[in-house]
Amino acid sequence: MAKRGRFMLGLASGIVLTGAAVGGLTYLFRGPIAQVLTPMPDIPKTASVGASDATRSAMAEAAALVAADDRKDFDFAARGFIATRSDPKIKDASGKVVFDLDSYAFLEAADAPDTVNPSLWRQAKILTQHGLFKVAERIYQVRGFDVSTISFIDAGAGWIVVDPLTTAEVAKAAFDLLTEHAGAKPILAVVYSHSHADHYGGVGGLISAADAESGKVKVIAPEGFLEHAVSENIIAGPAMSRRARYQFGITLPRSAEGEVTSGLGPGLSRGTMTLIAPTDIVEKTGQEITVGDVTMLFQVTPGTEAPAEMNFYLPQFRAVFMAENANLTMHNLLPARGALVRDAKAWADYLTESIRLYGAGSDVMFAAHGIPRFGQDEIVTFLTQHRDAYKFLHDQSVRLMNAGLTGSEIAEVLKLPDVLAKQWFNRGYYGTMSHNSKAIYQRYMGWYDANPANLNPLPPEPAAKNYVEAMGGADAVIQRAKAAADAGEYRWAATLLNHVVFADAANQPARDMLAGIYTQMGYQSEAGTWRNIYLTGAQELRADPLKLPPVSLSTDVLAATTTPMLLDFAAVRVNPDKAAARAFKINIELTDRNETHLITVENGVLIHEAGVTDPSAGATVRMKRPDMLMTLFAGIPVAVRTAAGDMTIEGDATLYDALVDLIEPVSANFNIVTP
Repeated sequence: MAKRGRFMLGLASGIVLTGAAVGGLTYLFRGPIAQVLTPMPDIPKTASVGASDATRSAMAEAAALVAADDRKDFDFAARGFIATRSDPKIKDASGKVVFDLDSYAFLEAADAPDTVNPSLWRQAKILTQHGLFKVAERIYQVRGFDVSTISFIDAGAGWIVVDPLTTAEVAKAAFDLLTEHAGAKPILAVVYSHSHADHYGGVGGLISAADAESGKVKVIAPEGFLEHAVSENIIAGPAMSRRARYQFGITLPRSAEGEVTSGLGPGLSRGTMTLIAPTDIVEKTGQEITVGDVTMLFQVTPGTEAPAEMNFYLPQFRAVFMAENANLTMHNLLPARGALVRDAKAWADYLTESIRLYGAGSDVMFAAHGIPRFGQDEIVTFLTQHRDAYKFLHDQSVRLMNAGLTGSEIAEVLKLPDVLAKQWFNRGYYGTMSHNSKAIYQRYMGWYDANPANLNPLPPEPAAKNYVEAMGGADAVIQRAKAAADAGEYRWAATLLNHVVFADAANQPARDMLAGIYTQMGYQSEAGTWRNIYLTGAQELRADPLKLPPVSLSTDVLAATTTPMLLDFAAVRVNPDKAAARAFKINIELTDRNETHLITVENGVLIHEAGVTDPSAGATVRMKRPDMLMTLFAGIPVAVRTAAGDMTIEGDATLYDALVDLIEPVSANFNIVTP
């Protein structure tokens, strides 16, 4: 297994890349998650910024809502608590802290400070309650050790583990806590509810690949899991990774003036992400799998919160597991970090099916994030009102779209009915009505709003220069922005100052003022994601983006990634001018995988075909796949590998060097709030 700061290229090869050589490989997998797992540099301290009068006034409604809370969610969150770790710091093998349970201790204050929306403060207090909980007879959870929740089902002779968190270290810590208080038993099965890394990445802390391959441990996942687990975000990984810093507040301190969870769960752990391939695939709703003395009935829900996802029912316990399809918050249909737009209608329809299948027979509901719910009436009401929120969101967004409103116009007017909006689990802590309605518009209509002025608009930098000039220069715009901010019109003030900054990034007074406005907008935000985005923007206006080091990738994740996926990633990094200057073909033979690939470069593009060779190709390169990765992505000179005898080239040996030269490095630190 790869250690922090190293990238291991295959167990058999014995090759280890360290230092700068890893840089080109940093963003191959799960870009947003990989960025979160990056070892963090010291975060520079900034001066304390208090809440403005406008911010305090803006949060009065949320404060009144919290004051009227019936505290039912707090009861559900605390129910069944057994114990938590005596040492709050979970560490990796080298002694580095991967998760600190005390990092959210500031939330112990009863009332929200002026710098945090009271509704988000309430949500964060619930999400960060940590430890081992008994959910029902023979069902346990460890919560608060990561953004997601790990569940354990006593199957008689051993445990079924459901969603083993993001990293190996926190998964092991959770299992150790379970073992300490519920007794030592082997793991019989691991269930991946869906294809996002915070629900499988910790598996290597619990079992080995040999355990799965031998049949000692079942690894159960929905159809399409492995494909989506390794492919999602590869192509756009660098951009998504950079944007994920904003969504998760990765570079923010955890404090009442910084990150206050993501709204979906605590922050992610920063340990070792792993992956073990499934052994048992769930293909259809109604499929049964028995482990030990426990039978699970599955419901497949593809295209909801993840491309491959499933819920399951435990009839002997009258318990239903809802994966990430039912949460303590409105989820997002399009993450701020970027992704393919999710289908709100399918999401609602699958929840309808869940209610029909399991509602009458469930006394306990637990999930991959958040807290359980107890009682058949409570569960049906929760699922129904959660379903109705997604259905209303979809149907009314489409209705307004068909009435001629654009995405931004729909977002400005669309509100949930009070009966749905006042349910805490429908509040916009992670996804929001604003962003989700725009996502639905984008899913159906795309980015263009049909206004000819927006058909071919100027990009931000030249547009900003023209706006600033038209408004009388930077000083005049800053004065307008100050007047707007003084009136509490922060959205307009931010728009004005954004133009000034994009017209002249060196205008520090404008940057400082915009940072202050973003700070107030962050304080006001009910969504943990919006808060993190605004506060990270403020941080990067006050100082340039932190230069994050490369991440390490585990061997098993690399092994699960197909060669065509890797070559797709190479293709989107090709310099078009260099590629247009020449045309050639290369046969690639990967001797350790018995694979052949034909690479064609012409007309400025790279085309690859698996299982194909061309006798007319200018060169044939024979090597193991790790050698291809090192030379194409990690900057290891071809001559080093050929001199070592690890690569042989027949034909024009310069062509493979030419291929390597086409592939540009990726950037982890491009600008967002400045040009």
